[in-house]
Amino acid sequence: MTDRKAELAANLAQVEERIASACAAAGRKREDVTLIVVTKTYPASDVRILHQLGVRHVAENRDQDAAPKATACADLSLTWHFVGQLQTNKVRSVTGYADVVQSVDRAKLVTALSAAAVRGERELGCLIQVALDAESGERGERGGVAPDGVEELAAAVDAAPGLRLDGLMTVAPLAGEYAGRQRAAFDRLMEISSGLRTGHPAANMVSAGMSGDLEDAVAAGATHVRVGTAVLGVRPRLG
Repeated sequence: MTDRKAELAANLAQVEERIASACAAAGRKREDVTLIVVTKTYPASDVRILHQLGVRHVAENRDQDAAPKATACADLSLTWHFVGQLQTNKVRSVTGYADVVQSVDRAKLVTALSAAAVRGERELGCLIQVALDAESGERGERGGVAPDGVEELAAAVDAAPGLRLDGLMTVAPLAGEYAGRQRAAFDRLMEISSGLRTGHPAANMVSAGMSGDLEDAVAAGATHVRVGTAVLGVRPRLG
């Protein structure tokens, strides 16, 4: 086993233990929570090692990092999630490799994703990114739609050819009433999810929690956690 593989294996084991403990504390089954490893700034070689170690869900937040990495790992059975703020001029590239876009936050993006998915003859999973720091009608500091805009955007995704409404995503806000209150933020996301599922019962994916707050996300009921640093460590950017 290489040094890097041993390092990633040890880190994965620690994260796995954290998720399992959080599930036990919340009275949830471990299999109800999916780990997504966020591989931004890390090379394709790390993705290959993660696959060898059993990881099947990986995420990226920049197309310029993700596209070549996904191509280099095209032979692997991986589900690719795009989690960053997405500009419409990057949509065609992203729909070429992403299985799920977790950062859908405006109607213009829905239209662009739908057109690209249809052109590529693909079905693309979509999560509405909820900005818990945004006022009505505004977008959040880190992207996302205000809570009162979720239903309208969800309806647009649901009606768009080539797109599948999978659920909701949030990033714990740095400002506003939920700043520093991750558990409260994730509880609020679950309330919004519950409301969404009354009209869209299949939209049951809830992506929340990262390296520092995954326990709060699991306790609230998140179905997916996005972990980068705790698995891959802190390393210089690719460029």
